[in-house]
Amino acid sequence: MTQIYGHRGAKGEAPENTLSSFQKCLEHGVRRCELDLHLSRDGELMVIHDSSLKRTTGHRGKVVEHDAAELAQYDARLGGPGWPQPCPIPRLAELFEQCPFEHWQLEVKSASRERAARTVLAIQELVREYGITDRVTVTSSSREVLRALNELTPQLARGLVAEYAWLDPIKVAQSYGCHLLALNWTLCTPERLLRAQKQGLHVSVWTVNEPALMRRLADFGADSLITDFPGLASATLGNR
Repeated sequence: MTQIYGHRGAKGEAPENTLSSFQKCLEHGVRRCELDLHLSRDGELMVIHDSSLKRTTGHRGKVVEHDAAELAQYDARLGGPGWPQPCPIPRLAELFEQCPFEHWQLEVKSASRERAARTVLAIQELVREYGITDRVTVTSSSREVLRALNELTPQLARGLVAEYAWLDPIKVAQSYGCHLLALNWTLCTPERLLRAQKQGLHVSVWTVNEPALMRRLADFGADSLITDFPGLASATLGNR
């Protein structure tokens, strides 16, 4: 049975990576989500995709140049589907408190070695505090982040985010001791999927928004799909 993950919550229906978006995902009965993390200047894990504030909040500068309390005041609904109320940038801790997901894919963008180390240690601490280590996989396309996960937080499950096939994604995932392979849908051939699963990898395919593609990937045997429309995915795959 192919599982469904809401992409940045329910990105197609509510402003991405906001509490409203994750609540919308849960309203559809989808209990798994994917989100993106950046550290604030004062070391808190903030849920936002870009390192810059411009696209979703209209503010200038980078996430890392602002403290968490300031970031939590910024309305992050720019460029998303129309939304009536302000949607602040959430702290990861807020989502852990308010959203009962069964599983979380926490993606960390590329980072310097020092920043990667600080980020994965902050994730480990927060996940332990909420007692959900077994419900979290930290994912990244960054070698620095994967190396830090491997060396500093080996008890956290980790996953490689693969967008291009210039290096064999399965070999790269194995070399960092990954449990999950988040594969761009264009790379998800039946052969690659089977090979990854034979190596013990959970294959999570992104970003899958068309019902025909959802059905095809489920037929291939994809372990999970990451979608902007978790309600649509649930309706499409629910009667299989």
